[in-house]
Amino acid sequence: MLAEFKVINFGLMEEVTLTFSKGLIAFTGETGAGKSMLIDALGVLLGGRANADFIRHGVDQARLEGIFTDIPPSVSTCLENEGFALEEGQLFLYRELNSSGRNVCRIQGRTVPLSTYRGFCIDLVDIHGQMEHLSLFKAENHRDLLDSLGGLAQRELLKQVSLAARTCRSLIQQERRLNLSVAERKQKEEFLRFQIDEIDQVNPICGETESLEQEKQRLLNAERIMNLLVGVYEDLYNSSANRLSTLDLLGSILKSCHELARLDSECIDFVGLAESLYYATEDFAEQIRFYQEKFEFEPGRLEQIEERQSQLYRLRKYGTDMEDILTAREQLYQELEEIDNLEQQTQTLTKEIGEAKQEYLKLAKVLSQNRQKLAGRLEKELLGELAELGLEQSQVKVRRQELAEPAEYGAEEIEFYFSANLGEPPKPLAKVASGGEMSRLMLALKTILAQVEKVDTFIFDEVDSGVGGRIIRKVAEKLVGISRDKQVLCITHNALVAAHAAEHFGISKEIDNQRTYTRVQSLNKEERIEELARMLGGGTKEIIMEHAKELLSSVKKVE
Repeated sequence: MLAEFKVINFGLMEEVTLTFSKGLIAFTGETGAGKSMLIDALGVLLGGRANADFIRHGVDQARLEGIFTDIPPSVSTCLENEGFALEEGQLFLYRELNSSGRNVCRIQGRTVPLSTYRGFCIDLVDIHGQMEHLSLFKAENHRDLLDSLGGLAQRELLKQVSLAARTCRSLIQQERRLNLSVAERKQKEEFLRFQIDEIDQVNPICGETESLEQEKQRLLNAERIMNLLVGVYEDLYNSSANRLSTLDLLGSILKSCHELARLDSECIDFVGLAESLYYATEDFAEQIRFYQEKFEFEPGRLEQIEERQSQLYRLRKYGTDMEDILTAREQLYQELEEIDNLEQQTQTLTKEIGEAKQEYLKLAKVLSQNRQKLAGRLEKELLGELAELGLEQSQVKVRRQELAEPAEYGAEEIEFYFSANLGEPPKPLAKVASGGEMSRLMLALKTILAQVEKVDTFIFDEVDSGVGGRIIRKVAEKLVGISRDKQVLCITHNALVAAHAAEHFGISKEIDNQRTYTRVQSLNKEERIEELARMLGGGTKEIIMEHAKELLSSVKKVE
């Protein structure tokens, strides 16, 4: 459950710190005070979409922090497997929004990517708001609601069905690729052979492009290279009347060093150094001469290189370098081999598809049978819950539509049909349910699902919208019923619902020093009575206050 929630510089909330316990917790306040903003903040903490507009005007950063206790086993196991050990059974979440657009997410003090962060938040809180009414209109969500009633066993079975369906689809796609017509197959084979021949005729070699370019540059600069070689050799080896060669100079230096060593024994090392220089230079001159003699400028070689480069360039459609082109050739050979062995592959695939379909159908049949049982249970329990919420004449049907192809979610589509009036046949929810009826239907669903839902914290944003009269008391009692096993945070405009809460928070908007602030505070008994009186309205202050006291007192007697 959510034990503590801290909000800093989010919307109009400068700094709000809230501590919660189990049970039903009500949030009330004037329209526009910031009740929905609190839900937005909690949604962002749990990995919801965030942007810089949430940051309070005048600051560059908003921070959200949450402490959760009684962590569901599914979450705690994942956390420990990923190295996020719980501290005294507590989970610490932190999310930071910056005006630059940078988001920081931390679990147990460690920074993690948003995708990882969201994954650990999925099973912590169930937020039900006005948008969830809209989601109930979408038939694709009905299947998930029905499966959730089946608990962990149904979810595990659904994973197996999903894997089997993906295997089937993959094999079927492979078969479709192979099942080309004879003409298409022949055309494909001819084109593959043309591509292979085109590469084989050129016969590229790894590293060939680079070596050709090096040779080309050498040939383009052949005259300059030869002149430099001749010049270096002349400087090293050949003397003239006007100058001595480098070797002659080093020979003279060596002779002088020998004379120095004879005259002064401390100069003996100079002889070794002079000899090293002399013989290294002599070896260098010999290498220059050898390279000069073997350096050839083959007539027409440059044209051959450029022609070869042109051939290799035409193969660039198969890859950006020789390695890619050779890899492409191997792939083309494999495709050609697949076509050559098409009949055998088709037979193998047909057998594999048959086996995969049998496995899928076996699992999907069990899933469908489970759904049929769950559908009957859901219809029965929903009718009971709706009767208590004033929809005694309502009808609920879970309709199944079988699918022709294997699907990851099973062999059928699921859609809820509903009728609120006697004599009227059930129709799709989107066509028949009003706002008030949808509120009651969603509350009834949540009441049923709370028995199997692994989430410990439920948040209801104006679930009493469109409901009044004697039914509102039933709504309040339903919320209390859910809160006996779960933590329930409820934003409400109804005094009766707020009076049923074990804890009551007031949300207000204040102006201080030309700035607007949203305040959230826990209300004591006297403050609760005043807030309930405000919500009741009508009549003199004394009468309303007395009515509020009686309401709070009567609710406590009921509980």
